[in-house]
Amino acid sequence: QVIKCKAAVAWAAGEPLKIEEVEVAPPQAMEVRIKIHYTALCHTDLYFWEAKGQTPLFPRILGHEAAGVVESVGEGVTDLKEGDTVLPVFTGECGECRHCKSEESNMCDLLRINTDRGVMISDGKSRFSINGKPIYHFVGTSTFSEYTVTHVGSLAKINPEAPLDKVCILSCGVSTGMGATLNVAKPKKGSSVAIFGLGGVGLAAAEGARMAGASRIIGIDLNSDRFEKAKLFGVTEFINPLDYKKPIQEVIAEKTDGGVDYSIECTGNVKAMIQAFESCHDGWGVAVLVGVPHSDAVFATSPVNFLNERTLKGTFFGNYKPRTDLPGLVELYMDKKLQLEKFITHEVSFADINKAFDYMIKGESLRCVTNVIGN
Repeated sequence: QVIKCKAAVAWAAGEPLKIEEVEVAPPQAMEVRIKIHYTALCHTDLYFWEAKGQTPLFPRILGHEAAGVVESVGEGVTDLKEGDTVLPVFTGECGECRHCKSEESNMCDLLRINTDRGVMISDGKSRFSINGKPIYHFVGTSTFSEYTVTHVGSLAKINPEAPLDKVCILSCGVSTGMGATLNVAKPKKGSSVAIFGLGGVGLAAAEGARMAGASRIIGIDLNSDRFEKAKLFGVTEFINPLDYKKPIQEVIAEKTDGGVDYSIECTGNVKAMIQAFESCHDGWGVAVLVGVPHSDAVFATSPVNFLNERTLKGTFFGNYKPRTDLPGLVELYMDKKLQLEKFITHEVSFADINKAFDYMIKGESLRCVTNVIGN
């Protein structure tokens, strides 16, 4: 049956979201309809709400960091059932393509992120409508709604005992940053790690470095106010490039006897990407790019930096396969080996979801969690 529920609809770029009554159609083949309990705001939501630098698509229901419970399943869905606890993810794992079958990749051919698509893959239609008018989806999740419909491959089944107001933030930022360190950089115990950008993803990367046993974790950010908070995530030193007249990679080289063992770039600024790579020590240094740059950005560095045995890597969602790996991250939290509470700086009701945008625009929040079921 069609479900009528509340959703926060973005009607136009930069306009406050409006709580509307929407109709959510039943799930079709290989789809699942879920009841969202908690959703968080990620910078990607903000970016596409502002519609700067990409094709605007409105009206739209944003949101992709969330946790909820399966309400119903469509034809062909066998590994999820009504009542299962799930994390919806902006990318997916079909289990059949070459990427999914590879141990090296998590970039599913069918379900990898597509920010321009506002409809379901199966039939090219939206499952949301208001008075018969379609409302577009966002990255296959659209979690700013009491109910949403996703492809089954974009849902990770997790421990039903997990607190959904905490584990919801594993759907994107925390997993991306932490995985960039643990799965891609793979720092050794006692090593040095530089983190470029101390927002939510950068602090998750720092948390990964702390968990790996790095002895020096250097945070680089243009906002010195972020250092105190960063200490909670294991950052031991802080560098603000604005405090120096020389290139920051030279500053890092001087402080670390030639460069850090590993660097993780979490800003999306191509200049910072180049700095992160060039701040690595020759012979063994590894740099990992996490941030998404402007489409016209060009990475430029001397080939000698590669010939001197530095390694440059990139990552997508921290190289985690959503359905395979996220349940394990939830268990890390349940076993108190991963602390999620320190990422959550604000909580708001669903009716006040626009406050979450205000907090992020002002730089006051890491993650703001919205209580969807409590409204």
